[in-house]
Amino acid sequence: MKQVILTVSSNQQIAPSVYCMVMTGDSSAVTAPGQFINIKLDGLYLRRPISVCDYDDGQITIIYKVVGRGTEQMSRMAAGEQLDTLVGLGNGYDTSLSGERPLLIGGGVGVPPLYNLCRKLVAEGKHPTVILGFNKADEVFYERQFAALGAEVRVATADGSYGIKGFVTDAMKSIDYTYFYTCGPEPMFRAIDKVAVTGGQYSFEERMGCGFGACMGCSCKTLTGNKRICREGPVMKREEIIWAD
Repeated sequence: MKQVILTVSSNQQIAPSVYCMVMTGDSSAVTAPGQFINIKLDGLYLRRPISVCDYDDGQITIIYKVVGRGTEQMSRMAAGEQLDTLVGLGNGYDTSLSGERPLLIGGGVGVPPLYNLCRKLVAEGKHPTVILGFNKADEVFYERQFAALGAEVRVATADGSYGIKGFVTDAMKSIDYTYFYTCGPEPMFRAIDKVAVTGGQYSFEERMGCGFGACMGCSCKTLTGNKRICREGPVMKREEIIWAD
């Protein structure tokens, strides 16, 4: 973890209530796809944790949805504004387990951290398939960006207004994959766990108090005891998770 000042270089709406923010500054603490940053905002006590969509030397891209005061404040930020940010939080995805045909499954704002993961897998010579799940057509984002990386992309919408009608689990049925990676809401994880035929990794979306393991406010029950989503996660392996009833 490293505390840095990041400068907003662009902040654009890409779907209803969804924004893509690109920031410049010291990104050296981000070392794996699936990690997150924690942003301090004026007038708000708790920092806002946001997953990293993409990163390289001196630049970090995040995609966030406006759901409250913090993200609404972020949506109004213009180029040149600066943010006090904790960078390099969380463990990230382990690509060594992917096999040749990994499957990436994103639901809504769970899509962003899969982008850098897909880029890394392609660079490693793997052949990923990506499933993007949304409620309806106007919510879809980053389909073209994943395709541009060389991945096969399938989109599922709950109302059938775009792509496959149904949920991400419906899109999974006809895909031959060696391992899966996913990020999204817990109900989606539970549904995936019932139909998945391989091992995989879940990146949990969770409200966090501190974001670095001090408060124990976010936790997940595992075979080796409770683990903090912000510290030991947000990525957990399928075989270690105990789903509460």
